[in-house]
Amino acid sequence: MIHPTQTRKNRILFFPLICVCHFLGRHAPELLLKVRYFFVFRRRLNLKNPTDLNEKIIWAKLYSDISAWTDLADKYKVREYVRSKGLEDILVKLYGAWDDSGKFDFDSLPETFILKANNGDGKGTNMVVRNKSRITQDERRRVVSTIGQWLRRKNIGLLHAEPQYKGIHPMVIAEEVLPAPEGESSLRDYKIWCFKGKAYYIWTCAERSASGSSAHVLTYDREWNPHPEFSVFNSDYPEDTVRMPRPKNLEKMLKIAERLSEGFPEVRVDLYNTEPEKTDGKIYFGELTFTSHGGFMDYFQPAFLEKAGSLFSISDFPQRSSTLWSKGTV
Repeated sequence: MIHPTQTRKNRILFFPLICVCHFLGRHAPELLLKVRYFFVFRRRLNLKNPTDLNEKIIWAKLYSDISAWTDLADKYKVREYVRSKGLEDILVKLYGAWDDSGKFDFDSLPETFILKANNGDGKGTNMVVRNKSRITQDERRRVVSTIGQWLRRKNIGLLHAEPQYKGIHPMVIAEEVLPAPEGESSLRDYKIWCFKGKAYYIWTCAERSASGSSAHVLTYDREWNPHPEFSVFNSDYPEDTVRMPRPKNLEKMLKIAERLSEGFPEVRVDLYNTEPEKTDGKIYFGELTFTSHGGFMDYFQPAFLEKAGSLFSISDFPQRSSTLWSKGTV
């Protein structure tokens, strides 16, 4: 499936629908979520008694106090949260941050770096720059133009009615490029599902596409037993048939995830591990994700979504006291 905003042709084709979704996301988020849920899953969204993981994530977006999510969804500000947990050593090296493309400073950066939008989802909002000294002036101008486009994306959460993104001040950050394992095209991504401060499942992603829209995936439990039966594999997320070896520092990864997830009913803690086969492999922080795929995860089997949803309750979420939803709008 092609992401509807990845090409100019598709942007034009889907523009009216996107505008309608933006309007509903701003003024009638519950209606938007019910309509989108029905089209994805062909059944009504259960908000009165949510049971599975998707339903509870959507319920939390609408009815709980999620004010703490905004800074933690910000790829720049979340770094301070990681430091506050005593985990500064897992942060990827930061080279710079800008909220004005006109002030972006190429000369201050090393020969290789990655640019990221702090409010992006990784699909079209990451850019790796290699061999900076070989980049022409025209290419530099195109990079600055792209940065400007990212900075103009104010509220990326409208399509899935995710109000935590509303309060993020758009920025672009430059970080160190982490090395991919030998013979692989991308980093291994360990997305650790945590419920009420305990890590239960690890959704792994490997051989990620350049656009970030597809990867080879598989779910493991915390003992590193593979569970292909948990997934619905498709062209975007095919099965990772080459099983990843159990990371020798898996227990350390789980402890890190649990420390970062303390106090939250559910959160996905994304980590990288650059040398998982070594006991002292280096672990890096990726991000915290509270509304994975906006609560529309159709790449997991219903049985898994029910199992994961049973591990926490909507009563575990704090009552809404924030102003992220104002008069029903995002």
